[in-house]
Amino acid sequence: MRRAHHPEVDEIALTGVMAALSDPIRIGLVRVLADGRERGWGELRAPVAKSTLSHHLRVLRDAGLTRTRQEGTRCFVLLRRQDLQARFPGLLEAVLAAAEDEDVGRQVSVKDGPHPA
Repeated sequence: MRRAHHPEVDEIALTGVMAALSDPIRIGLVRVLADGRERGWGELRAPVAKSTLSHHLRVLRDAGLTRTRQEGTRCFVLLRRQDLQARFPGLLEAVLAAAEDEDVGRQVSVKDGPHPA
């Protein structure tokens, strides 16, 4: 993996965030990552091919929702909760609450773990 670009907080655009959150799989990934834990890509389970999961993770990263870190051959992803709160106060919490209410993204989980709440 080449060095990933992560937008600075002031470069995170509302339209980019909203576009990234327009897919149920990506909302599910955000729900899983909302617990604040950094996850290895191999821990994430979604009903899509690995290449498609990689695409979804890249969309989230490019929009500024996540930060990706590479360690050897493994990649890890973390939700940029504080950065999003600083840029768009309350937005992430509203999205997570609505996703839970409407059960959006429930098909995404963590290996050997429960589906997000």
